[in-house]
Amino acid sequence: MPLRGWQHLLKKGTQILRESNLKQFSEISSVSSVGGGPIGGGWAAHFLAKGLKVISYLHDKNEKKLFLNIVESAWQSLMQIGLKKNASLNNLEITYDLEHALSGTDFVQESIPEVLSIKQQFYNSIDTLLDEKIVVASSTSGLMISDITKKCQTAFRAVVGHPFNPPYLLPLVEIVAGENTKPEVTAWTEGFYRYFDKVPIVLKKEIPGFIATRLQEALWREALHMVKNDEATPEQIDLALINGPAPRMAFQGQCMAFHVACGEGGMATNLDQFGPALELPWTRLKAPELDQVLRDKMVKGCNEMAAGKTFQELVADRDNAIVGILKSLKN
Repeated sequence: MPLRGWQHLLKKGTQILRESNLKQFSEISSVSSVGGGPIGGGWAAHFLAKGLKVISYLHDKNEKKLFLNIVESAWQSLMQIGLKKNASLNNLEITYDLEHALSGTDFVQESIPEVLSIKQQFYNSIDTLLDEKIVVASSTSGLMISDITKKCQTAFRAVVGHPFNPPYLLPLVEIVAGENTKPEVTAWTEGFYRYFDKVPIVLKKEIPGFIATRLQEALWREALHMVKNDEATPEQIDLALINGPAPRMAFQGQCMAFHVACGEGGMATNLDQFGPALELPWTRLKAPELDQVLRDKMVKGCNEMAAGKTFQELVADRDNAIVGILKSLKN
């Protein structure tokens, strides 16, 4: 994020903190990671790498070995990226007592099994175990936080904080507020993740699957269609992605890639020229009607992302990034 945007966020966050009594980001020293799977372990490793103390709650002692393997494996990659001052695996505590795990914490990242009833039971239990000023974020990959906290008395401090796996490497966190989530909690959570080196996106509406999972699911379903119909093998599908759109998408997302693809006219030319192709059988997913409203939204959004750069500048940025990615893949 540009420095100006970061300063604006901090200024906004400071005001929110004063008004809500939520903790200053710089004062956060301890987080609770609830869940011992790849996501829970990955989150624990991420927060440890940021110099925080982490207390991880595991449901069963049999989970400990696998959990530690996840954390220690992640640590090898994190050391290559760079650790914050005071970052250490010695700052990790494992407990099987939920009340102890939540005692004195500054933030809770919940990553328990993706079963609605199990998550509901957890959120109902924390009503009396956790200070109501402490924010709780769920790593759910698709459940609605409004459903998860339906019977929770402190639903106002709960949000979705969905990472992309592995959470210790991929920066994305999708933040989704529920029906009862306080706006200041959503804003604080965005600032929290950004402060600890994540790239948070706050969804405008609560929808199942959020943004990235829905996009990934569309790709996945189409891949399954092709395999089922003997149109392509899994290897061919992965080769097509790895050697086609994937390297480019590490720098430009789908919208911006199509904006640059059609030259000076950008997204407007793309939609005007290729809009009719949306009716062709290029996917099993039914495309939305390309009306003027949708066209204008896409054009406006891509022009804003381009931020005044010329077509030549956008192409140069994209190509330089792809070259770097391809070189790294060969090493």
